Amino acid sequence: MYNVRQAWPNVEVTALLVIDMQHYFDALAQPILGNILSLTALCRTKGVPIAFTRHGHRDPTHDGGMLRTWWGDLIHVGSRDWALIEKLAPKPTEWIIDKNRYSAFYDTDLDTRLRDAGVKDLIITGVMTNCCCETTARDAFVRDYRIFFVTDATASANEELHLASLKNLAYGFAYMVSTQDLCGYLKGTKAG
Repeated sequence: MYNVRQAWPNVEVTALLVIDMQHYFDALAQPILGNILSLTALCRTKGVPIAFTRHGHRDPTHDGGMLRTWWGDLIHVGSRDWALIEKLAPKPTEWIIDKNRYSAFYDTDLDTRLRDAGVKDLIITGVMTNCCCETTARDAFVRDYRIFFVTDATASANEELHLASLKNLAYGFAYMVSTQDLCGYLKGTKAG
């Protein structure tokens, strides 16, 4: 089994990251949307900060980098594909982090916001498991955050890629948790 370590986040110093739940990824996002909505609702009741990332490019020739070379097709800022899925409905106090690379930390103020809020533990959800979610988790780990990666609130293009990332992350970077177990744990903790 890939889940080699177990721990729970300290709700007082935890933030939830919802990565790239945008219309561009609708086919991947819809199967996990219910789990993410359950986690965001619970985190809101517990006072856990929530950050939504939104991947996009204003001018792929200038801000596309290797992603443009690798994929060719990029998400354009302002397009319908770029928009977050409406059901997520970020609150005015929640962060929207615009990014143009796999990592939510690359050339953004996410790390500063998290540190200013006293965050030490990150719950990671969203798409794609093996690209933006995994890269963000690894980047967070080397910045000394504890990572809680939600196995059924992340998704990829296929199950093989999803499982490969879960195995790699469990081995060296993150605690693997399910939505049900994490929600059960959070419900039993005191609100911050």
